[in-house]
Amino acid sequence: MNEFRAGLIALIGRPNVGKSTLINALVGQKVSITSRKAQTTRHRIRAVLTRPDAQYVFVDTPGLQWERKSLLSERMNACAAQLLGQVDVVGLMIEARGWRPEDERIAEMLATRTGSGPVVLIINKIDRLRERNRLLPLIDESQRRHSFADIVPVSAERGDQLDELLKALRERLPRGEPLFEPGQLTDRSVRFLATEMIREKAIRLLGDEIPYGLAVTIERWTESEGHAVLGATIWVERESHRGIVIGADGGKLKQIGRQARLEIERLLEKPVHLEMWVKLGRRWRDDAAQIERLGYGML
Repeated sequence: MNEFRAGLIALIGRPNVGKSTLINALVGQKVSITSRKAQTTRHRIRAVLTRPDAQYVFVDTPGLQWERKSLLSERMNACAAQLLGQVDVVGLMIEARGWRPEDERIAEMLATRTGSGPVVLIINKIDRLRERNRLLPLIDESQRRHSFADIVPVSAERGDQLDELLKALRERLPRGEPLFEPGQLTDRSVRFLATEMIREKAIRLLGDEIPYGLAVTIERWTESEGHAVLGATIWVERESHRGIVIGADGGKLKQIGRQARLEIERLLEKPVHLEMWVKLGRRWRDDAAQIERLGYGML
């Protein structure tokens, strides 16, 4: 009989490569928010999958990027890089359309670091390839570029090849006892998840620029057995953005609130009354005090 294995697996890659989508697909429940905007993930989030023979603790990290410079982005990059020496396996994710300069920069960073575990290359979004035979040249190229412990093509969105990925990861996890209770799916609180759900809806419903300067805090949380009342603030960096988030006659804010409320109700399994405000936090991404106040002091 196979011995039980358990350990930490860091998923790392450039923004929008699909790390959060993959984690949600593997765990079978939404624990990390997703969008097409870069660096939607700002915190390291642990998601737990327990199987009879192994416990996989996936760590979703902020997408590494160097284009949008701010104190917050520097801290997120540092958070992702620091994590590499604390895990048992690293999953480097790229897209099936091929290597990009940002992918290579991250791969080179992994190759030069000491103390990080074996690196499994995860080629995501294979469902977007018109011809699957394009995968073989990419796999060959990847093997020539770096010495990966394994290479696994997947589609996080469709759930293709996930069992093959878990098998490759399990082989590289240490033998040991579970790190979390079998029924636990994440190390984050429901309050944190609710905050992220509000931010996700705002990101998805707003333009390309605002999400980078957008943060959410929960000011009020009153919960009874059959009902919950939440009060949340959406923070923006510019006065002009307040009007965009609120929208004509408050329509955009109502739309964000309605979609977030429905998802939070599924999370809490009870009716939710959600009140929301929009406030100004000028240049908060470059202000250490505001970063701390908005919950990004410890990523």
